[in-house]
Amino acid sequence: MKPILGFIGGSGLYALDGLKNTKLINISTPFGPTSSKLHVSKYKKLKIVFLPRHGLNHTIPPHKINYKANIYALKKYGVTDIVSVSAVGSLKKLHKPGDFILPDQFIDRTFNRATTFFDEGCVAHVSLAKPTSVKLSKLILKSKPKNMKIKVKGTYVAIEGPQFSTYAESMLYKNWNCDIIGMTNMPEVRLAREAEMGYISIAMVTDYDCWHKNHDAVTVDQVLSIMHKNTNNVKKLIVSLLENVEKVKKWNWDDKIYTSLDEAILTQRKAINKKTLKMLEPILKRRFSL
Repeated sequence: MKPILGFIGGSGLYALDGLKNTKLINISTPFGPTSSKLHVSKYKKLKIVFLPRHGLNHTIPPHKINYKANIYALKKYGVTDIVSVSAVGSLKKLHKPGDFILPDQFIDRTFNRATTFFDEGCVAHVSLAKPTSVKLSKLILKSKPKNMKIKVKGTYVAIEGPQFSTYAESMLYKNWNCDIIGMTNMPEVRLAREAEMGYISIAMVTDYDCWHKNHDAVTVDQVLSIMHKNTNNVKKLIVSLLENVEKVKKWNWDDKIYTSLDEAILTQRKAINKKTLKMLEPILKRRFSL
């Protein structure tokens, strides 16, 4: 069985090129509407799903994205693994604008977002010690274009937004030894793990945040300028990634990511009410054979 990859596009990435017979599919969720309809395509034998997290015309700010609906819809459609593309600020001199990073750790500084599917009728505590997919990380490294630099590992601090950081906040996160700062990977990575889906973030550095003496006031124009330069590289990377995933003869479904609820759910099946079972069916069906 081949994986079904879901791509979540951030600032500057609102569509994937080179895919044929794209269908727009609306997936209903108990949590409300998704950022847009799912863009479903095929690449050779792979089924591909694309979702622009800010909407097709970038009308949804980070703090208003319906993360639960987005992840739920991808899971309901059958997506097994998520590749997130995001714009981030750098908190270290060694991460320069134009660089790409695959963060493997996250710090959540958001405060006004729904962060779990398990807040009514069923209690679950998934492990986030290793929140990203090592398998996807290795495939992305293998797939990178020659002129593209990708750094493996790093800590992503997620802030609520939509404002950029104050200088004091930026310095605080630097002192925490964080590598990059963004507004969208949380709670995506949390929800993906609850939904037993692999997750990897391709973070594109657009600026140095406001701690840097030459970047004391981050502007949207600066971010967009770097984003446009990097979009072509990202698209080339995705096509190369699809080629390499298509060549994988046997996907490692034994990875505990895909069975993370086995050791996470505390509520017994008989104690979960019918409403909750129905609402969370796409997420619970493997665990409880629904």
